[in-house]
Amino acid sequence: MDVNSVAAGEVEITYEASGPDMGQPVLLLHGWPDDPRTFDRVVPLLNAAGWRTIVPYWRGCGPTKFLDANTPRTGEPAALATDILAFMDALGFSRLPVIGHDWGARVAYLIAAARPQRVTSITALSVPWAPGRLGVPPLPQVRAFWYQWFMNTEPGAAFVRENPLAFAREQWVAWSPPGPWFTDETFSKTAPSLQNPDWAAITLNFYRSRWGADAPDPRFAELRQAAEEARSIDVPTLVIHGAADTCLLPASFEGQKQFFTGTYRQVELEGVGHFPTREAPEKVAEALLAHLGEVGEH
Repeated sequence: MDVNSVAAGEVEITYEASGPDMGQPVLLLHGWPDDPRTFDRVVPLLNAAGWRTIVPYWRGCGPTKFLDANTPRTGEPAALATDILAFMDALGFSRLPVIGHDWGARVAYLIAAARPQRVTSITALSVPWAPGRLGVPPLPQVRAFWYQWFMNTEPGAAFVRENPLAFAREQWVAWSPPGPWFTDETFSKTAPSLQNPDWAAITLNFYRSRWGADAPDPRFAELRQAAEEARSIDVPTLVIHGAADTCLLPASFEGQKQFFTGTYRQVELEGVGHFPTREAPEKVAEALLAHLGEVGEH
């Protein structure tokens, strides 16, 4: 595995690349609260099939850092998507297949909706998509989003700033069934990424801007608006989610196909929670390779 960094807009993004040097590149975007370790058991399977995997750390995560100490620590999805588009430009990629989990899925959807010419296909894990602005979800989903409402209060925001690792670990405990996928050692491998000095600020802005406690950043208005105005996603799409996910409830994925005019496939994994790449990496890789292969034949 190669670890490199590249300037991409207002951040210097650190990323991991592995697989055949001349292999077809595919971009993998990790979720929250997580880091590239979430793909550790998926990447080798993609590499063995000939894919060159590229896995960046988000702004506010791991060794990725802001180039200017005075840059606003915006964490909204349009800011994250802007980073990824600049990252692709910096590496010389005009168009790539994108695989995203959680935050990564939201960014994959956003780019597919607003900049479809930049992606050959997308795979979204553990997050559904619908056109327009995010509305208040059904009450069972409202209850599952407790952590988002918590961060939109001042005491909650203060707690996250003071206890980032405890807050992150609680989501791992709450969102998936217990099992060998999650041990103290597993979490300890990702914990350093969540100790980035900007992690709490980016986390809080992501969720506070979603529900109105923080104003949207005008610098990303054009991309944000383009995504909100999209009525459908036209690029080939694979959605993978766990039937035991207690963060994004399985009911959230019902009726999704109507929003996709390109090839669309949905895979629900029994007994799996919010972290399919950690809980069922072989099944995820199998679905990914089928999807990527189909796309490559078009």
